[in-house]
Amino acid sequence: MIDNKKISKFAISIVEDLQKNNFQAYLVGGCVRDLLCGITPKDFDIATNATPNEIRNTFKASRIIGRRFKLVHIFNRSELIEVATFRSGDDEANEGNLVTDQSGKILRDNIWGTLEQDTFRRDFTINALYYCPTSGKIEDHNSGIAHIKNKKIVSIGDPMKRFSEDPVRSLRAIRFSNKLSFKIDRDVKSAIYKKGYLLDNISNARMFDEFCKIFLSGIAEKNFNKLVSFNLNKYLILTSPSNSHFSQNLIKEALKNTDKRVKNDQSVTPGFLIAAMLWPELLKKSRGDKEINLRKFFRSMDQILRNQQKITAIPRKFHSYIKDIWVLQLKLHSRIGKQPYKTFKHPRFRAAYDFLLIRERASNCQSNLGDWWTKFQKNNSASQKQQILDLNEVSEENSFKKFGFQEELI
Repeated sequence: MIDNKKISKFAISIVEDLQKNNFQAYLVGGCVRDLLCGITPKDFDIATNATPNEIRNTFKASRIIGRRFKLVHIFNRSELIEVATFRSGDDEANEGNLVTDQSGKILRDNIWGTLEQDTFRRDFTINALYYCPTSGKIEDHNSGIAHIKNKKIVSIGDPMKRFSEDPVRSLRAIRFSNKLSFKIDRDVKSAIYKKGYLLDNISNARMFDEFCKIFLSGIAEKNFNKLVSFNLNKYLILTSPSNSHFSQNLIKEALKNTDKRVKNDQSVTPGFLIAAMLWPELLKKSRGDKEINLRKFFRSMDQILRNQQKITAIPRKFHSYIKDIWVLQLKLHSRIGKQPYKTFKHPRFRAAYDFLLIRERASNCQSNLGDWWTKFQKNNSASQKQQILDLNEVSEENSFKKFGFQEELI
């Protein structure tokens, strides 16, 4: 049923080494699910009855990570494989290794168990599949294979309880549904609606990780639409109660652009998407009399990022990247003298130019600014100089007012 040639040789070798040391070991979760769905997995996870210390002693190139869930990372020059120990779940006799908060969300869980116990602790049935590449056998204790055939996302156990334990399962259900084109089970849908508010208590670092998985996988637009339908988008991106038509269009165009780049094997970065999705918030804070107030614009940038930081952590390396894209939107309008050359040489020019085109599409602006910069990039130095000379200073001033974010401030 599963072709081992589609599995990482390094992952198979880890399973074999654990088995040689008299431990149970299986490929588990998403990689098995994807292989059964005809999708080539990107990551391979392993589950075993060996404890983290036993795994660490078996593999020199490894390290134990995590506090909430202790895991082991085993690595070579080109790959990193995550190995987890079977867990049993709630056990009153255990010495407090399962720690939950008042809502039931798991804070720490290092209670080791058997394969059978571990299967019932996974989030969805389609992720509770264990494959042994040595024997070719799949362990399926929750009808996961049947649900894959029926194209359905079904929770293991009561989803109301399971989503209280880990609210991020709401986002995972949406992501898997769109990735696999599976329907979400009715009980799971109900739990998403009723327990979605618990996402407010998840760490911003973990939410940033989910942000990247949801929006940088090639189905960002579909994921966002489903998040909106469940009213969960506010837990991933700062949004205004009065979402303007432009704001909605801008997010849609930015997501489409990201999906297109993933499809074309072009690089994508969360920094660009965050810059685009927060742009309406920045304009709202910078609103002046009929056009933006530049002083407010520059003062508001850090405040906007701080507000988003409360929702999703933004690695520091992206802060200057995002602000550069925003500031360059102003500089792209200034095409007098040597300014176009300075703007063109800026290391963030290409990202800012791409965002300009997205803004124009979102606002249905008739300005030729995007076309002008498209030609400027293609022209030689003499033609670039002529382009600048051809601009009428009066019309240039008016063009800033015309496309001075008027359409975007509506």
